[in-house]
Amino acid sequence: MDLVLETLETTGFAQLNWGMIFMWVILGGLFYLAVVKGFEPLLLVPIALGGMLANLPIEDVIMRPPHFDEVGNLIEPGGLFYYITQGVRLELFPPLIFLGVGALTDFGPLIANPRMLLLGAAAQFGIFATFFGAVGSGMFTINEAAAIGIIGGADGPTSIFVANKLAPELMGAIAVAAYSYMALVPILQPPIMRMLTTQKERKIRMKSLRKVSKAEKLVFAVVVMLFCLIIVPSAAPLISMLFIGNFLRECGVTERLSKAAQNEIINIVTIFLGLTVGLKMTYYNILDPRTLGILVLGVVAFLIATASGVIMAKLMNLLSKQKINPLIGSAGVSAVPMAARVSQVEGQRADPGNFLLMHAMGPNVAGVIGSALAAGYFIAVLS
Repeated sequence: MDLVLETLETTGFAQLNWGMIFMWVILGGLFYLAVVKGFEPLLLVPIALGGMLANLPIEDVIMRPPHFDEVGNLIEPGGLFYYITQGVRLELFPPLIFLGVGALTDFGPLIANPRMLLLGAAAQFGIFATFFGAVGSGMFTINEAAAIGIIGGADGPTSIFVANKLAPELMGAIAVAAYSYMALVPILQPPIMRMLTTQKERKIRMKSLRKVSKAEKLVFAVVVMLFCLIIVPSAAPLISMLFIGNFLRECGVTERLSKAAQNEIINIVTIFLGLTVGLKMTYYNILDPRTLGILVLGVVAFLIATASGVIMAKLMNLLSKQKINPLIGSAGVSAVPMAARVSQVEGQRADPGNFLLMHAMGPNVAGVIGSALAAGYFIAVLS
């Protein structure tokens, strides 16, 4: 018996605890949502896998930092995931994700209907409302509140980027909240959308968008990038990569580079970023009272952002003869293209012949720009 006990003590079983087992249950829920229900599996599966690793007694193995002697010679290399997580700490992964998003995004709907900028701007109200709420709670510093507020933009890479700058100690909780709510867009948004709109409003059919020329798209990418970087230089890593990716897409002479950004680059970075986020989901991080507060504030931020976009669309209808379906206002959060797809689905529930996807992409991409600018503003003012 003593030999058996000694053998068990050399394994990881002796280090297991109830917190880890509780997290296995939570992560099982994420696997269920991703694999069975199909809710954003490209995000949730890597996050859940990273979370499983984080809640095993192997942290000293996979997260071990490298060791050097007094003159800087490498004695022992670090663990594999120590190096992978450097992509967040060195601020590489979020801008690379934006490169891929830019290459995947058609700004045509926004150029064809510039009014959609207002819906994207309105959705950022969730960021600032939550910022003030977090400060007022007394639980968080002003820097931490700014990082928490960005969750309202439903933009995981931007949330990580800001947290790394302003509140690195909360980055794990903020990343988990931001990516969880991005993945749960199809669950969280529809009730707010239905509550704030009538059946008649949900049936509004919008006029087809005009065709936008290649020259317009290229000029838009360059002009908007220069304007944003001059106004908010701190947003440069995100904004510049977004529009670099988009220019590669639209110029027509860099197809291989555009496809690499749309596929290989963004897919590889998504795996590593998802694993990094999951590795932050240790039981002692997630069960911390402040983490629970961040999760609550994050969902409030996201719901306020959704509601703000819908309400702005309704207000615009009061002042315009060309009506907007208020459902597309919810796409002002920058979860591309999940939020736009939710607008399409809700619109077709009210009217199966209504097609809102391209219209919703306007505020959706405006929300990407808006959340990046809000992030840059917070960094410039508080860092």
